[in-house]
Amino acid sequence: MAEPALDWSLTDCSSRIVILDAAIVDAILGSMMLQVDQNRESPMPYRFVHTADIHLDSPLKSLALRNSDLAELIGNATRRSFVRIIDLCLEQQVQALLIAGDLYDGDQTSMKTARFFSEQMRRLSEVGISVFIVRGNHDALSKITKELTPQESVKVFDGRAECIELDGQVPIAVHGLSFAKPHAPDSLLGKYKPAVPGAYNIGIMHTSLSGAVGHDLYAPCSVSDLQSTGFNYWALGHIHKRSAIEGKTSIVMPGNPQGRDIKEDGVKSVTLVTVRDDRTAIIEEQPIAIAQFERITLDASSVESWTDLIDKTASLLEEKRSLIPAEHLVARINLTGSTPLAWRVWRDLDLLKTELETNGPDRCWIEKIEVSCSPRSEQIAGTAADQADPLLELRDLIQSEVLNSEGFRTKLTNLADELKGHLPHDCRGSLGTDEASAQSILSQLARNGAEEVLAYLQATERGE
Repeated sequence: MAEPALDWSLTDCSSRIVILDAAIVDAILGSMMLQVDQNRESPMPYRFVHTADIHLDSPLKSLALRNSDLAELIGNATRRSFVRIIDLCLEQQVQALLIAGDLYDGDQTSMKTARFFSEQMRRLSEVGISVFIVRGNHDALSKITKELTPQESVKVFDGRAECIELDGQVPIAVHGLSFAKPHAPDSLLGKYKPAVPGAYNIGIMHTSLSGAVGHDLYAPCSVSDLQSTGFNYWALGHIHKRSAIEGKTSIVMPGNPQGRDIKEDGVKSVTLVTVRDDRTAIIEEQPIAIAQFERITLDASSVESWTDLIDKTASLLEEKRSLIPAEHLVARINLTGSTPLAWRVWRDLDLLKTELETNGPDRCWIEKIEVSCSPRSEQIAGTAADQADPLLELRDLIQSEVLNSEGFRTKLTNLADELKGHLPHDCRGSLGTDEASAQSILSQLARNGAEEVLAYLQATERGE
């Protein structure tokens, strides 16, 4: 029997199309929900933040930070940058925070620092983020490190090497070893446990590697030594400048997250690491500093007026301020070249600093102005170039005979030694850490002092 012919009315057709559309939508939604469920069941890749050399609540080290507001900013910056590190861990939903030594800054006894640290650890513990810490040369001195009872989620490695194995989509093995004493003249690498087969092995170590300028030798080892361990990632600390070698064995020195003086200039950051299923990793630098120290040089050879000097220097500050990731720029300015303003700069250095801070960009601080510029030989203090200028002759005499004489250098060294005895221990290095650096610093101070005296003499001659 023949099937009846289909005779849909316009209304029937519309109804069936609506039903068909609804079925398609239901199918798509069902597929999306299945995908969501599958994603929920799949564990997240292992992620961690690696930092070191935080030096929480470190005392001010620079005599140049005479501005009380600037001193307060830098004095609180290590604490504020640490809060940013914790914020980053929470925002990126990492599984762990690794601190490769020098969380504290020596023999501290302040429990305010301890309470602050515990509060930040509580924030991580509440969401299940683990913390792994090794002690460095400064931590070995810290009473807080030894006496503070950490939360359960915080693992502080002691002087015996340990390996913590973690289950997951990719098995993780975290190896750590702390300084037992403030000094570690020999390599610690041989004390670490061997790599765990099949796991992503992370080693945490405080080391100077093969040495670095400005850093004492601690737990020395070479890059090839670290690569020979078979570890996947070495989380290092001690050197305050970032360096990273990526590969089969990635070796990262994150640098300190917050600079504390001009010697720690440049971008300061931590490292965010995402471990893939194939045991390779994405390694990302994350700027974290509140304030960034920078050196800025202006060649004043083309500067003819005080206003021009202010404008050109402020323009350099504005340019640098726009390029840095930190909230605040702390600049050390070096003026070079030959300019008729040289002696006025020496005489009115505090005025120049004040005007630059007033006319410069927001959140920009002048840490110090160094003057390396010199007066031009032509027409100084109204004297023609073909006439002898007594101030120029005096300047040449001071530079060629007085500053280089044995008697002057001996007297200057004795004065410096006497001054060191009155300085706090942390500030004594500002006058040199060895004989060569001390002589270099004292020579520069003597030249600066001579230029300042000549500047005042030149102003007197002109009746200013």
